[in-house]
Amino acid sequence: MYVVRRWWDRNGIRLGLVGLALGSAWLIRQTQGALIYEVYRGFSNPFVGRPVETTATKDPKVLELEQQLVELQSQNRQLQELLGYIQQNPGKGTVAPVIGRSADHWWQQVILGRGERDGIQVGAIVSGEGGIVGRVVQVTPHTSRVLLISDPTSQIGVTVSRSRNMGYIRGQSANRVIMEFFDKVPDVRPGDVVSTSSYSQLFPPGLPVGIVESVNLNKSPAPEAVVELSTPISRLEWVVVSTNPKAGGTELSPQENLDGSQNSDPDPLGDNQ
Repeated sequence: MYVVRRWWDRNGIRLGLVGLALGSAWLIRQTQGALIYEVYRGFSNPFVGRPVETTATKDPKVLELEQQLVELQSQNRQLQELLGYIQQNPGKGTVAPVIGRSADHWWQQVILGRGERDGIQVGAIVSGEGGIVGRVVQVTPHTSRVLLISDPTSQIGVTVSRSRNMGYIRGQSANRVIMEFFDKVPDVRPGDVVSTSSYSQLFPPGLPVGIVESVNLNKSPAPEAVVELSTPISRLEWVVVSTNPKAGGTELSPQENLDGSQNSDPDPLGDNQ
């Protein structure tokens, strides 16, 4: 009996630890670790914040309201930029929303939610963030139709601001237009600013149009440059409509441009928008 007690005193703790390890291993195998996970969760919960609610667990109405908030914030940012422009340039015009745009004439024309009752007249200049986008060609009491400068039949007299070389741009149904020069060897290079010409019959001079992207001096019959428009016409939502001192020059009839056609202008500068 003394020998057994002595052996137990020496090996009892070791035997108990071995048994505990074997029992724990058997329990983990039977529960596939669930017990350990629950114990870990119990200890870690006080130190872990509230779990982030995923889109799948959110209430559909809450998700809809959050999406509407993002859209309203985006629209508010655009309006603030346009209103800031008008405040810095008093009398520059009226802010108008784009309320209509046909997929068949996406690059040709847009409809604005402002009309005669808001003081808009045929020939008024339409600008976006960065430069001009077109010209009002038809008005009703509450809406206006705008002919865009990206229209393939649109031609506007322009000049290179740095060198004063002149030419005209024609739309390409994209956010880039082609500028054709009158000089055979124009002084132009990528990065030059292009604005409306003083010889333009439909727009006052100095209105920003775009930036020269590339130049082809070997183009026949006249050198050409690709100009990236300053305003992203492809995603217009709000514009500024301002009076045009040259609006009385060649006023368009209400029937014109409804099918994308243009009036014929013999102007040698090709200002035919």
